[in-house]
Amino acid sequence: MRQNKRGLLLSLLLCLILGGCGTEQISSRQHVVALIAKSTRTEFWLSVFAGAQTAATEYNLDLTIIGPETEEDYEAQNRMIEEAVAQGAEAIVFSAIDYENNGAAIDEAAQQGVQIVAIDSSVDSDRVSTYIGTDNYAAGQMAAQAALERVEGPLRVGIVNYDINSANGQQRQQGAADAFSASGRAEITAVINTLAEAEQAWADTAAMLEAHPEINVVLAFNEPTTVGAAWAVQELNLRDALFLVGFDSNVKAVDGLQDGYVDALVVQNPYAMGYLGVESAYRLLTGQSAGMEQTVDTSTQIVDRENLFSMDSQKALFVFE
Repeated sequence: MRQNKRGLLLSLLLCLILGGCGTEQISSRQHVVALIAKSTRTEFWLSVFAGAQTAATEYNLDLTIIGPETEEDYEAQNRMIEEAVAQGAEAIVFSAIDYENNGAAIDEAAQQGVQIVAIDSSVDSDRVSTYIGTDNYAAGQMAAQAALERVEGPLRVGIVNYDINSANGQQRQQGAADAFSASGRAEITAVINTLAEAEQAWADTAAMLEAHPEINVVLAFNEPTTVGAAWAVQELNLRDALFLVGFDSNVKAVDGLQDGYVDALVVQNPYAMGYLGVESAYRLLTGQSAGMEQTVDTSTQIVDRENLFSMDSQKALFVFE
């Protein structure tokens, strides 16, 4: 999808009315930016795109948003990187499916003069100017702590992760593992890596729970795995026997929280990732990168049934409202 030019005139008029646009003036030249996502289907990514489009309008950028059919197809991402460069992209805002296997394509783009901003999931390249997203290790610790604070006695944990080569999934798992180990009363009983698709996560989580009936805590590390894990809990009638901590928010996950099949959600800020990612690309292209931080940690919070209807939780869950 391409960002149209509507909104630029309004932005310029507001600048005139308010007496200028501050220290960052909007460039009269329309720079070309490509956002290459891990997916274009989940509500998480739709929120990223909304933030990116807002920034593109504000900064008068020609923005293209693309992503593969599945969150496992790093080769498609590599082709998209090459195509974006061929089509004149001056900056790429990128979320890597595979930390290592996307690295060479990003290096090649940077060698051709393209500015690189990483969002959500980093990539194995020293040509990334800034990373914007969740502190994934800390988020994994937060997920573990949510269970430790709410479940008494020994914890037998099952982890539902996605692509094993995704940097953020592995960092979340490590953060959770360290927090559980430090508690002295929790152990990880089983770990599965499944597709980032709710139906497959459902089947794989159900199989894990049937093989390990002692599991009383499950952590699922992204939006599709959370939905699939919740379906498994419902299917196996384990709502009262198992504590599920998921990531991200969509209608199905929030419904699960209300119905008791999900007990807590680690809610990220995808809108900020999209907005700040595109804004950072603009700063790099217009010589305004002085003072730019190498890593920007976007906000993350725990939402459960107790705080579900608080103003802060509602803002985190329903960013468009």
